[in-house]
Amino acid sequence: MQPRQLAGRLLNNTTKNLATAGMGVLTLLTDFGYRDHYVAALRARLLRLAPALPVMDITHGVEPYNIAHAVHVLRAVFRDFPAGTTHLITVSDYGASAAGAVAAPAWYAAQYEGHFFVAADNGLLPLLCDGVPAQVVRLEASAPVAPAAAILVAGNLQPTALNPTRDVLAPAAVRLALGHPLSTLGPPATDLYLLTNRQLRLQDNRITGHVAHVDHYGNLVTNISREAVEVVGRGRPVAVHFGREVVRELRPHFAAAPPGEIVCTFNPQGCLCVAINQGHASELLGLYFDSQVDVRFAEAQ
Repeated sequence: MQPRQLAGRLLNNTTKNLATAGMGVLTLLTDFGYRDHYVAALRARLLRLAPALPVMDITHGVEPYNIAHAVHVLRAVFRDFPAGTTHLITVSDYGASAAGAVAAPAWYAAQYEGHFFVAADNGLLPLLCDGVPAQVVRLEASAPVAPAAAILVAGNLQPTALNPTRDVLAPAAVRLALGHPLSTLGPPATDLYLLTNRQLRLQDNRITGHVAHVDHYGNLVTNISREAVEVVGRGRPVAVHFGREVVRELRPHFAAAPPGEIVCTFNPQGCLCVAINQGHASELLGLYFDSQVDVRFAEAQ
């Protein structure tokens, strides 16, 4: 048997065994970074809760507290995992509030496109799902949460004993990954903290979008989709405008121009990207998150 055939058989057998056991896969996406003990502590907690559960890291390099970054990474990859996968997202794990300080932290679990997501009430789930998910429940804390305005009592600060990731999010994610129904984790909920995605502006001869993410290579990933370009453009000549630059060609891939030249292309997720081959487009072009990018088309004759 060839090595590739053997690997395929082993993967199939593993998948069948997990399915038989009612066990799925759990992924981790956090802003914990890699220099402290936080990732190890989370993995130790999961190991104690479910020693046999497969756990995979998406990344722990999300920019601290950056919900948009977490959503971009998650949206780019979650569909690559098998249906039924549970995704544990720990970014701003006490949640968010329009008032600034979070007086009453909240946490949710949701089902979306056949996957499960566990996160704090920080706007991430509505951003990912383009609105409140159809199936979402509120998770209950296993320990009391101290009020945001903690005060000194007899000279001693009264701290909260709750660690949201350890005490709320991780146990809920494990239960979902082990096959427990979403409805058993808590009551249905609709009152999530809302953040909304930047919307494209579509005109007859123009699409106006924005940079949604700057990746590790400095590539500018926009919210302009291949589908939008094809529908609005209808095969017409195209020009991409950003800053003081105009690029009049969409390339098939990032290396389709000589090193040092600007490249406009679609990434595997179908998002229009502005890049510099072997260069850092964000720094060299002076464009960053939320910078405007226009796609313009020749007027129909």
